[in-house]
Amino acid sequence: MTSTTTVTEDTAPAQGVQLTDVAAAKVRALLEQEGRDDLRLRIAVQPGGCSGLIYQLYFDERDLDGDAVRDFDGVGLVVDKMSAPYLDGATIDFADTIEKQGFTIDNPNAGSSCACGDSFS
Repeated sequence: MTSTTTVTEDTAPAQGVQLTDVAAAKVRALLEQEGRDDLRLRIAVQPGGCSGLIYQLYFDERDLDGDAVRDFDGVGLVVDKMSAPYLDGATIDFADTIEKQGFTIDNPNAGSSCACGDSFS
C-alpha cells in the first residue's frame, strides 16, 4: 500500500512562519555538524505546558500529508497542517547572548505565555 504526500510551497512573505537569517545559519551549522543534508526544521504545536500549548522544534526527514514547506536560504522549514493556524505570522530566531542561548519564537497568535516562555495559549 503506497500513500501519497502533498507538500505545498508557501511563498507569501506575510503568511506562515518566518525564519531569521541568524536562525537559518544556526540550523545550517547544526546540520553540517551532524553531516546531514536530508533533514528540515519542523515546528509544531502540541497540547501541554502550563499555558495550554507547547512548541516543538526538531529536525525531521518526513513529508506528512498537508505539510507546508518553505525554504530559507537552503534551510527547509516544515509546518504541519494542524499547527499552521497557531503559527501564522510567527518568527523563529536564534539568540546567543550571556542571558539566553537558543531558538526563540515570536508568535503574534499567542494570547498569553508562561513565565519561562515554553508554552502559550
